Amino acid sequence: MRVLQVDSGREWRGGQNQVRLLCREFTSHPDVQNNLITAFGSKLADRARADGASVIETSWDIGLSPSAWFALKRAINDFQPDIVHVHDSHSLSLALWQPRKRDPYVLIAHRRVDFHVKRRSGWHRADRIIAVSAGVKRVLVEDGVNERDIVVIHDGIDPEEIRANAERAPDIRMRLSLPADAPLAINVAALVDHKDQATLIRAAAAARARAPHLHWVIAGEGPLRESLQREIANLQVGDIVHLVGYVDPVDALIREASVFVMSSKEEGMGSVMLHALELERPVVATAAGGLPEVVPPEWLVPVGDAEALATKTLVALEQRPRTSLPARFTAKSMAEATLAQYRLLA
Repeated sequence: MRVLQVDSGREWRGGQNQVRLLCREFTSHPDVQNNLITAFGSKLADRARADGASVIETSWDIGLSPSAWFALKRAINDFQPDIVHVHDSHSLSLALWQPRKRDPYVLIAHRRVDFHVKRRSGWHRADRIIAVSAGVKRVLVEDGVNERDIVVIHDGIDPEEIRANAERAPDIRMRLSLPADAPLAINVAALVDHKDQATLIRAAAAARARAPHLHWVIAGEGPLRESLQREIANLQVGDIVHLVGYVDPVDALIREASVFVMSSKEEGMGSVMLHALELERPVVATAAGGLPEVVPPEWLVPVGDAEALATKTLVALEQRPRTSLPARFTAKSMAEATLAQYRLLA
């Protein structure tokens, strides 16, 4: 079976790590000829190649890149894939603009966010959509995509890789000059509206009187950094809420968490939660999108409810419930389920 994976690779994100893991897992299947098309010099290209995947690099400076369109056209003509699997909206658009032959490939589109799609968008024209959660599927169906064209396959991680990364730096308590035993509520997410760290900051303010020594660490970068800093200043929690920017390796930071907290108001699945589960960190999250498919119900709170988020975080801090990663959330399980779809459709 010949498979062509396509991702713009223009910005490293959780979804791109899933593409890397998928390509890596397929290297162990001799009956699968898998190639990845992505941006030249991207982190995805470098990491996928280091894992042994076959990578085709192209100039991809803008989302709808003419160079990428021609590179995809050449790859389709030369490779003659049975499956073209696209992993972002730009890749989907470029694939849909390709001339389809009389005996065409099957076009599979991967959907990792629970944002609504327009009625005439390309998501209605893929042969099959892989949704990372039932929450994502529900939104697609609401927006008019035929339910029969959608299959749910959860993201997965490599547990051994997560544990190895967790053994490396950083020591966030030392970096922030905190006591070695200071409790930490850690959030890892881009600083964008749907991750809703503003609610997390309000939760920190609400929890302060009950847990004055609890520090809240927000790891990530994004356009809302300045507004979040203003919120921290307005609530006078700058001594306990820390915007630490991008952290690598993130698993080492997650390992330091007393509680791992997600405050999203929209979330495809929240694959970073899988890292926390593998590292046996207590997790608290809002009931947004696909998060209820990952987080036990007793540790979920309503979206936007800062008081509930504060209270549940403090309960988790006190009880320290042990967690474990369900087998369905491994990279191997993700790849096997995806391969089953390929074989069904090709």
